[in-house]
Amino acid sequence: MTTQPSASPHGLPDFMTPPFPERPDPAGLGRVHFVGMGGTGMSAVADLLLERGLPVSGSDAKDGAALEVLRGKGAAVHIPQDARNVEGADTVVVSTAIREDNPELAAARAAGLRVLHRSDALAAAMGENRTIAVAGTHGKTTTSSMIAVMLDGVGARPSFAVGASIAALGTNAALGEPGPEGWFVAEADESDGSFVKYRPAVAVVTNVEADHLDFYGTPEAVVEAFERFAQSIAPGGVLVACGDDAGSRTLAQRRRAEGAPVVTYGTEPGADILISDVSGDGTSSSAALSWAFELGGSTLEGQCELRLAVPGVHNQRNAAAAIACALIAGVDPARAAEALGAYTGAARRFELRGEENGVKVFDDYAHHPTEVAAALQAARTVAAGHNVYALFQPHLFSRTREFARAFAEALSLADRAFVVDIYPAREEPMEGVTSRLITEAGFTEVRYASSLHEAAARIAASAAPGDIVMTIGAGDVTEFAPILLAGLAEAGGGRR
Repeated sequence: MTTQPSASPHGLPDFMTPPFPERPDPAGLGRVHFVGMGGTGMSAVADLLLERGLPVSGSDAKDGAALEVLRGKGAAVHIPQDARNVEGADTVVVSTAIREDNPELAAARAAGLRVLHRSDALAAAMGENRTIAVAGTHGKTTTSSMIAVMLDGVGARPSFAVGASIAALGTNAALGEPGPEGWFVAEADESDGSFVKYRPAVAVVTNVEADHLDFYGTPEAVVEAFERFAQSIAPGGVLVACGDDAGSRTLAQRRRAEGAPVVTYGTEPGADILISDVSGDGTSSSAALSWAFELGGSTLEGQCELRLAVPGVHNQRNAAAAIACALIAGVDPARAAEALGAYTGAARRFELRGEENGVKVFDDYAHHPTEVAAALQAARTVAAGHNVYALFQPHLFSRTREFARAFAEALSLADRAFVVDIYPAREEPMEGVTSRLITEAGFTEVRYASSLHEAAARIAASAAPGDIVMTIGAGDVTEFAPILLAGLAEAGGGRR
């Protein structure tokens, strides 16, 4: 048995066709083995199943911090991967990144074991909880993290699983209040279509833009995938959609036309939850929210002020989505807004990595042009008139090919941006596709650097006190924040 998403791109796989199955019963999984358990997403689900009392084992190519935590909680950890590691397992969990020739997956198939995609295992971990599933081309990690912090802050004890460690909660996954009265907040990954598997009571869509075209093939298929996600909402459930984004706004309009409950949020008139008076001060921001709409036969009307410890209008939008979830869940919006003030960020989401000689270095996971633009706009607010430098590492050849000019335009928001070679991740090189597609798009602020070390050295030599430096990308660019800080320290010493 397997529910692994189709490995063939260009078209929606069969599991995305309604009717959508209910979530698996965790009690029926038996002993669960995770292939590649050290990854952020896989380790989170393994942790949740351990908390549910299931026997868990897993493997990876090398050891790491996440595996050490799971080992301490009772998981059997195997390094490296080997066919013998699945012996005794009842269920084997894989992600889309695991290839069919992986020795453990091949052994599981040969033995006729149940093989589940990570998304199915996450759905099982949700148990009987009501689920808030957050999807979108970008912003889903921050938005789901904010919702988890908010529900925790009002005493709701949420369960959650998101794509990065939440600073205020100290983890990216935990079980909270059990049963149908408890809430489970999940980041719903659209990259392989598996986000249709959670049957959420509330589905949040932050935006719908073309991405992951290596899987979907066309922008139209991406739009259709989000349509299916909206259709996967449990009966009586609510779609929460950003009215500032054309794709999610269209999705909301279609769902409303079908008679489904919808709540929209945004800065543009017509949003059910309207964001206004947005302002920023350093790494904090504030805005006013107001709303008056009907939902489930009741009229919801009110207002509140949001004071966040994170910058940018995009984060005010994310927080407005959280307030929408609070209203749907029956949480007092004033208490919810106060709880959101405790959100201080998530790993690699405009994360401050250090400061040397008055120059702050932030790290951000942005790997889509819209995300890059949002990060640099926030950096401009934090810099308060000083220079903004960016060190950008493109992620995937296919994404670079599709969005080269859009990346260049987004990066031009920096005073100087250096672009290094593409981080290939799961892809093989594509002929004619290099980072120079970005740097030769006609924006003088955007320049090529032959290595991360070269880019770091050039930035360190130019940055002055008050300036902001950002490392941006979904690859290993995050590892260069310490190198940048060391370079800034050395350059500052030379200027004294």
